[in-house]
Amino acid sequence: MKNVQYAGKLIKMDVRDILFKITLMIKKNIKNFFINSVIIFIIFIVDRFSKIYILKKAELENVVDIYLNPFLNFYLIWNKGIAFGLFSFNERFIYNVITFIIAIITIIILVMISKNEGFKKYSLLVIFGGSLGNLFDRIYYSAVPDFIDFHIKNFHWFVFNIADIFITLGVICLIFDEMFTNNKKI
Repeated sequence: MKNVQYAGKLIKMDVRDILFKITLMIKKNIKNFFINSVIIFIIFIVDRFSKIYILKKAELENVVDIYLNPFLNFYLIWNKGIAFGLFSFNERFIYNVITFIIAIITIIILVMISKNEGFKKYSLLVIFGGSLGNLFDRIYYSAVPDFIDFHIKNFHWFVFNIADIFITLGVICLIFDEMFTNNKKI
């Protein structure tokens, strides 16, 4: 009888231990979800505010062409293509196909976030936040407002926006992560 009582105590301790571990795991997942959501939200909001500012300025002045310094201007354009205005088309069907593909890629990035951790996860979060900002514009405005015009004398880089900066930084971080932290043999 004593052995049965002892076994019962062990089982009872294991159940308590399991419940404790599950509780810790849930708390950790809630904390991670909150941190991830805050990162995405901040990136999305910074992008939205910058675009709203430029669009309001364009509404008031009918054009946005703001000289900031010899290398940087704010010049509003509407991008119907993908990154940096590539593949811009006037045809609605092609635009919708591109938007659909971007939405699918954004969902894939979200899945990748859930399957990664550490630096790689945060790099993907930055890409996802920027992607959401541009996807929102594609759906709401049927184009993405780009306005940052970086140039050296008469050589102008593609006009871009804050979301593009975050996407680019995230991709650069992923490249560095692959090059320097993953010791894979080719």
